[in-house]
Amino acid sequence: MFNLIGFLIVGLLAGAIARFLVPGRDPMGCIGTMLLGIAGSYVGGFLSSLIFNNQIDLRASNSFIGAVIGAVVALLLLRALSGRRRRY
Repeated sequence: MFNLIGFLIVGLLAGAIARFLVPGRDPMGCIGTMLLGIAGSYVGGFLSSLIFNNQIDLRASNSFIGAVIGAVVALLLLRALSGRRRRY
């Protein structure tokens, strides 16, 4: 139970930091930010296993920094795939 709550809190914090680091407007609330951070944790874990272990492994990141980096990558991918042009 506490692992799930901790995972959600880390997802919220990682998503909030990623939204702060990437300039521009992102119309999402707390739940969207939390989901961004959780997805970023998995993207960060995937990238770290690909870079450091030379294998494809879908797992959550072991570090908060990896979750933030993954959330930044996920946010940039989300913006690129959304198809809408945004003014900054």
